[in-house]
Amino acid sequence: MPRNILGPWKNSSRIKVLAIYLVLGGSLTAAAFLGWRLSHAPDPTAAGPAAPAAASPGAELAAATGVTEAAPPPVVAQQASVASIIEVVVGRNDTLDAIFRRMQLNKSDLAAIRNLPGIRQSLDFLRPGDSIKLTHTDGDIRELTRKVSETQTLDVVRQDSGFEAKMIDNPVETRVRTARATIDSSLFQAAGAADISDTVALKLANVFAWDIDFVLDIREGDRFTAVYEQVFQNGKYLRDGEVLAAEFVNNGKVYRAVRFVTDGHAGYYTPAGAAMRKAFLRAPLEFTRVSSAFNPHRHHPILNLIRGHMGTDYAAPIGTPVHAAGDGHVSFAGQRGGYGNAIVLTHGANVSTLYGHMSRFARNMHVGTRVQQGEVIGYVGMTGLATGPHLHYEYLTGGVHRNPQTVQLPGAEPLRAQDLQRFRDMAAPLLAGLSAPPSPPAAVAAIAPAPGPVPAAGSTTPTAPATPVAAVPAGAGAAIAPDPRSKTSVN
Repeated sequence: MPRNILGPWKNSSRIKVLAIYLVLGGSLTAAAFLGWRLSHAPDPTAAGPAAPAAASPGAELAAATGVTEAAPPPVVAQQASVASIIEVVVGRNDTLDAIFRRMQLNKSDLAAIRNLPGIRQSLDFLRPGDSIKLTHTDGDIRELTRKVSETQTLDVVRQDSGFEAKMIDNPVETRVRTARATIDSSLFQAAGAADISDTVALKLANVFAWDIDFVLDIREGDRFTAVYEQVFQNGKYLRDGEVLAAEFVNNGKVYRAVRFVTDGHAGYYTPAGAAMRKAFLRAPLEFTRVSSAFNPHRHHPILNLIRGHMGTDYAAPIGTPVHAAGDGHVSFAGQRGGYGNAIVLTHGANVSTLYGHMSRFARNMHVGTRVQQGEVIGYVGMTGLATGPHLHYEYLTGGVHRNPQTVQLPGAEPLRAQDLQRFRDMAAPLLAGLSAPPSPPAAVAAIAPAPGPVPAAGSTTPTAPATPVAAVPAGAGAAIAPDPRSKTSVN
């Protein structure tokens, strides 16, 4: 009888099905039990027996009087506003209105600040490069600070009653330094080697500009000494001030000058009280080279014939400013043959000067215009018969050409008798300072010319911060920095 080989497999399948049913049934039973426990769990928010807490005095009083104590108000968390600080550097044509719009600040705050008495001019007079510090919260101004001068800072602060403004004094201190140098190649290189700034070197050149042609006359071995101011604030060097006294030894000849203020105007005088300023500048350009000297028998490079060169040619880049050699008025301005664009100035004492080959004239330069010594009248060019950019300069007396480099220039008025003794008393310590040992230089951070008081040499004089000092240029000529494209010739 054959065996049933499928029997064990059938029994095994029945066992597996039974096991599955048992697992499913157990899961359902567990889920039902868990649901019952959750539905019968106690409510944690429901009142129930709890450990007695210490009753507050207010609760005891409420229990005794039957009055229920009010629940405290809910505490709402608030985020404090954080003030922001903006430092704005004023740009060209910038205004406070434009700055407030650009920074999205409250314009009504600006109007309120402007209405404060006595500060509107200090607030609104902005110059490119000025810095304004603004502290605000969501655009509402908390504080505005700006430096209105070297010695004063405007500070506007919001108070409970509104904005309040005050001026904070930043006093400066003026110290006097003595420095000397010997020229090996150029004035500026010698000054730099002695830690003398270019600003002081230019002022020094202006002091002696009527006696020394710094293009032609400088020689190797020339030396100079300067007694000048240095301005400090909170012990920090700010800038150089005025040259108080100076000495220049040129080709063995000694020139000395002392700064003196009379009738509100500053000038430089010899130790005897004679004015350093002359009626004419020795050269109408600053720190250029002479490309052709005065020569009545010169061979003309363009016309190829002997034609007198009745002036001095100063080579300089196109656009270099040309200065009036002396006070006078314009008697000609326009095209003049081989001179190209030319200006003729008529001065006193039957003297006239001519300036040729200019690229253009300064504004308002026409016949009849009055000019002062050192005033810019035009700019170097190469118009007319010119092989390169330069200024042709002529000096005439009674219509006769004179050599501009050697002609004896008329002097200016000396000091009045009533001022002479005061000048001598003031000049004595300054002249002594020219022989004093050199002073150590300050740590130079930034250099800019500025006026200042005239203390005795070697003194340390605090400058009153609220006292305005009028800026008066040394001598009469304008100090113009040399064009970096041109070369300085001192040979």
